[in-house]
Amino acid sequence: MLRQRTLRGPVQAIGIGLHSGQRVSLNIKPGPIDSGIVFRRVDLDPVVELPALAHRITDTRLNTTLSADVEGPGLQVSVHTIEHLMSALAGLGIDNAQIDITASEVPILDGSAGSFVYLLQSAGLEEQAAPKRFIRILKPVEIVDGDKWVRLEPHEGMKFSFEIAFGQAAIDATGQRIEIDFATTSYVQEIARARTFVMASEVELLRKHGLALGGSLDNAIVVDDDRVLNSDGLRYRDEFAKHKALDAIGDLYLIGHPILGAYHARKSGHHMNNLLVRAVLDDPESHEIVTFTQRRNLPTFSLDWG
Repeated sequence: MLRQRTLRGPVQAIGIGLHSGQRVSLNIKPGPIDSGIVFRRVDLDPVVELPALAHRITDTRLNTTLSADVEGPGLQVSVHTIEHLMSALAGLGIDNAQIDITASEVPILDGSAGSFVYLLQSAGLEEQAAPKRFIRILKPVEIVDGDKWVRLEPHEGMKFSFEIAFGQAAIDATGQRIEIDFATTSYVQEIARARTFVMASEVELLRKHGLALGGSLDNAIVVDDDRVLNSDGLRYRDEFAKHKALDAIGDLYLIGHPILGAYHARKSGHHMNNLLVRAVLDDPESHEIVTFTQRRNLPTFSLDWG
């Protein structure tokens, strides 16, 4: 039987929020069976729990923001920029975790999911005495907005394809389209270290609006039209496209379980990813919950799932 997975013990990280610039402490702990991923604002009295679920996402401008509720006082209690941590949890197959946080934004660390992967692996992973649940896609579900689109369709495994188009020379010179099949591709090796990115021309405007206050060359790729300003260059030849896939993996994990299906997107972002997940959840005929009691029946995943 393929079992649910949590952490063997707690692990802590301290850093700053990408947009708030605020110092924050993150303590990731084991979660009980069937509890899912739950954020906890421990800086508040009483502590407020925020289950990481698609219908609790209240803002998708430049990041994915999770709120305690979608209306009333709970709307004011949020955790911003959860996508990189959610991506790391998904990539390592962690079903249940409690995330205690002392501010309203997850620390950006190095701008990728790689640091979170390292933290989670250092805590150790542990199987639990319950079957892992998957959401199997039964029919295509698609969201279209002009020349942007995103789609989930049936596939016995996990596949991602993503096409970007930013019209910036430095980005256009790299891989604009990627295809990832997690039967043969390692999330940890090929996706997790892809960093977030920003155009140098946009930084001043973002900061005027109270955003990117914690951003730097240490936690983001900065692009100045035809060149990358980071002295160490790119980590992957197609790092920009891979980061968009990294974000999508995190956004899709807000469906509540790992997905069995193929994700395809062109110029999608957090907003369209969230609309796609909601569309699947709102259509009972589009999916089913499955478990695998015999490993021989399990679709092939990468070694990161162990």
